[in-house]
Amino acid sequence: MSPPPARVRLIALVVVITGVPLALALLDMLSADQLRDLVEPAGPFAPLVYVLLGGLLGAVFIPGPVLAATSGLLFGPALGTVVTVGSALVTTLLCREAGRRAGADGARDLLGRHAETIDRAATEHGTVVVLVQRMTPGVPDAPLSYAFGALGLSVRQVVVGTAIGTLPRAFSYTALGASVADPRSPLAVAGVAGLVLSAVVGAELTRRAWRRARRPMP
Repeated sequence: MSPPPARVRLIALVVVITGVPLALALLDMLSADQLRDLVEPAGPFAPLVYVLLGGLLGAVFIPGPVLAATSGLLFGPALGTVVTVGSALVTTLLCREAGRRAGADGARDLLGRHAETIDRAATEHGTVVVLVQRMTPGVPDAPLSYAFGALGLSVRQVVVGTAIGTLPRAFSYTALGASVADPRSPLAVAGVAGLVLSAVVGAELTRRAWRRARRPMP
């Protein structure tokens, strides 16, 4: 039996990744208290449980800042940052595999007129493209992770790019979550400063990478 067309696979993927977060929101299952209730019974394994849970939620477009802040609230800034990065890696691997199965044609439909530029940049500089995207302000990770998988980026490329590129924002959001009771604390200030710095560096790296990718082929 032949696999369904790429467009059908893409539609099915979109239905799942938009329907699940909507259902969770309607069922009111996303508060920090509810997440704590899910992971606390695991005791010393609670951070590992949250890595897996956060990875799954991230793959269905639950906002990363919310998951990172909750991680900081539950585990503190140091362990919380490690947990946040771990969750981001789980999300990345899940999205990459789903994107790979959806196929490149579906990704090009999703990316529209930018498909050729992103395809070329991903092929030539896969790890750097992932790293830059992870540092870019205002760009959610999961949709691009699906596209990276469909465009053929390797596990090593997405893992290395995500681990390095996610770290600044992971610390910042986790620090803000850990300092929610004292928003004027040095930890909270460090979190805000980290977000600003990551946004500036990410925006500049994105501008340079996009300009380089759009240069005519020799």
